[in-house]
Amino acid sequence: MTPTEPINCSEPTSDALLSALKASIIGKTDMRPVLSPKSPTNISLSFTLYGILDVDEKAQTFESFIWVYLFWNIEGLSWDPEECGTDRISLPRKQLWMPDIVINEFMDENKAPVTYYLYVQHNGMVMDDRPTHVISSCIMDIYTFPFDIQNCTFTFNSYKLFASDIQMLFFEEVEVTLANSLAVMKTKGEWELVNLLAEKPFIPPEDLNNTFDTLIYYIALRRRPTMYVVNLLIPSCFLIALDLFSFLLPPQHVDRSAFKMTLILGYTVFLLLMNDMLPVTGNTLPLINVFFSLCFALMVASLLETIFIINILCGSVNYGPLPRWVKVLFLNYLAKVVFLSKKPSEEKCNTEELRSEPRPCYSVAETLQGEDLLKTSPALQELRRIRNELLSIRQQVDKHLKADEIVDEWELLGQVIDRLLFSFYVVFLSVSFFTIVVYWIHWYQKTASLI
Repeated sequence: MTPTEPINCSEPTSDALLSALKASIIGKTDMRPVLSPKSPTNISLSFTLYGILDVDEKAQTFESFIWVYLFWNIEGLSWDPEECGTDRISLPRKQLWMPDIVINEFMDENKAPVTYYLYVQHNGMVMDDRPTHVISSCIMDIYTFPFDIQNCTFTFNSYKLFASDIQMLFFEEVEVTLANSLAVMKTKGEWELVNLLAEKPFIPPEDLNNTFDTLIYYIALRRRPTMYVVNLLIPSCFLIALDLFSFLLPPQHVDRSAFKMTLILGYTVFLLLMNDMLPVTGNTLPLINVFFSLCFALMVASLLETIFIINILCGSVNYGPLPRWVKVLFLNYLAKVVFLSKKPSEEKCNTEELRSEPRPCYSVAETLQGEDLLKTSPALQELRRIRNELLSIRQQVDKHLKADEIVDEWELLGQVIDRLLFSFYVVFLSVSFFTIVVYWIHWYQKTASLI
């Protein structure tokens, strides 16, 4: 029998076909099944992604379970289905030549169940499908975590044979591969398959003898962010909002600093507990880490502001008068900007009244003294005693009212600074959050556009 002649079966049974195949192809595992050694073997490939098992950002690995399909032709092999009783037969892999197709990104051994058989069609076409547990390397960018999209690759090529010996072909369109994978996907975990692209790099004819023919699949995975939004972002937003509204507490009556310290302690414990949920990688710093650091920094800054304001309010009794430029800048101008007005000083009016009341006493005393300088009457002595007492009382009242006025000015200064820093806090918080959200959206759309 020449290599191009069909196989003759003595009877239409599997035993007869197997006996005929033993004489032609079975056991010939050392050479490619071609008529001429210069002819390449065309390997058609496809796969189905059954499950996304894990994506490890720290190890930069993508763990999946796929089913790989390989198709090639044994040149010169054929038989008549009616004569042999079947149009295909299953044979052990170890009895036939097998292409050494590998995934370049493979990082670990294949732990999938071992299968032993493949199909040979009556026209010489071989169909081999096998499960593969793939742990592959994948360069990941977690800048937009938890709204990130990762792009991993599967590069299929021969381990040893160059493009002059093995030509890689796509068995089906990549859209069909994507649809089949989505239809049979068994895992519904943190990651979902969103897109699948493929390409076959061009090899110049002069490089066929020293280059491997390859098929590259680009797998786009999107993280489901619900768990991270609920467990990380929303609690952080609630805590920073609570810190923001704590400015409404009057610092001179309520221990606002203790409240803020408790809030910072609670946020620190929260970050320690949620630390295991954050990805760890040395490539880039996730934007969510910047968000957490910003929240923590704002809480610390608000605590320092509260300490400063309380120091002004509680220590104002021991402070001297406000400098004139401070009065003009803060009490006259900035107070109006933050909608705080200086209260009318009733004490000042009372001071003027007290200053004007003793004057009639001076006139009476001087008149009496002028009328009778030499006579010392009990009435004159009593008036003099009353005058001295009034002078002493007036000095004490002036001193007390002046101190109260200084304290009031310092308290008003503290309130103006507190209101002003609160305004800065709100503006900075709004701008920072808006910037982070814009960056998130921008990078997410940029990554999604590459899919």
